[in-house]
Amino acid sequence: MATALLATAAVAFSSMASATELTVYTAVESDDLQKYAERFNAAHPDITINWVRDSTGVITARLLAEKDNPQADVIWGLAATSLLVLEEEGMLERYAPAGVENLDPKFIDAAYRNGEDPAWVGMDAWVAAICYNTIEGERQGVPMPTSWEDLTQPEFEGHVIMPNPNSSGTGYLDVVSWMQLWGEEQGWDYMDRLHNNISRYTHSGSAPCSLAATGEAVVGVSFAFRGARLKSQGAPIEVVFPEEGLGWDMEAAAIVAGTAKQEAAQTLMDWAVSREANELYNEGYAVVAYPGVAQPIENYPADIADRMIDADFQWAAVNRERVLAEWQRRYDGKTEQ
Repeated sequence: MATALLATAAVAFSSMASATELTVYTAVESDDLQKYAERFNAAHPDITINWVRDSTGVITARLLAEKDNPQADVIWGLAATSLLVLEEEGMLERYAPAGVENLDPKFIDAAYRNGEDPAWVGMDAWVAAICYNTIEGERQGVPMPTSWEDLTQPEFEGHVIMPNPNSSGTGYLDVVSWMQLWGEEQGWDYMDRLHNNISRYTHSGSAPCSLAATGEAVVGVSFAFRGARLKSQGAPIEVVFPEEGLGWDMEAAAIVAGTAKQEAAQTLMDWAVSREANELYNEGYAVVAYPGVAQPIENYPADIADRMIDADFQWAAVNRERVLAEWQRRYDGKTEQ
């Protein structure tokens, strides 16, 4: 997948010769990234940001490949599970952004609770969900699922699309969440049965929902943000929140160790944890890092936070390479080219 450089004056609105340029790697959804970038640039016109955007797996792989010669100054909007991997590799600079003490503690690197500066801070949570096309479901005789287990039933054969966890953070969220819900052995058993009904695996976490919205698939395993937005735009889908529980991960931000742009990088981190930024995140995400900010989001259940499982991000990070290799060995044959 080609890396997309947002070339919107990227947000390079400042033409001042003295402007500091930051290179920021991100997996934020493209339809939100420009909005976030414009708001930051309005507050800090002296900083020009060159945004490099791709899916979570691609950005994570790129950062690891560049470990000995980092090209990014800041990572902003990447899965916390990926940042934990990068932290383990010594690739993140510890920094306590101004106002970090205002955030929900679960959105801050655990080291902060032990008196250290955090290596990363969270922004918002994205939550697993299923997108179901009501028109195609009725036409093809595929019922609306209510659980993860439903997707393994014979009537769903060939009608389910989900993301490949090697390229998609949403896909990896699904895999490790099923393992945490039922245990690793039962998790693999579930995925074996689900695989029988998968028509293909996509490289994008939002693609399964988008394909369900256009009727190219009946069922897309994706995340709630994309489904809720498409439904609000008039797509004939229902956003299903499976009854067993919802896996989740958080978008998070960190400074890349060794950057020569420390002051500008810290300015972006300070903004990322601010109330203003969290209000922006809440335009699409029902759960954000700043307590008291989140307002109900259309097409999300009011109790979304209660449905989220007790996610173990550390386990997901430590076991990432092993789990992804095993997933690829078992299922990669149905991945889209």
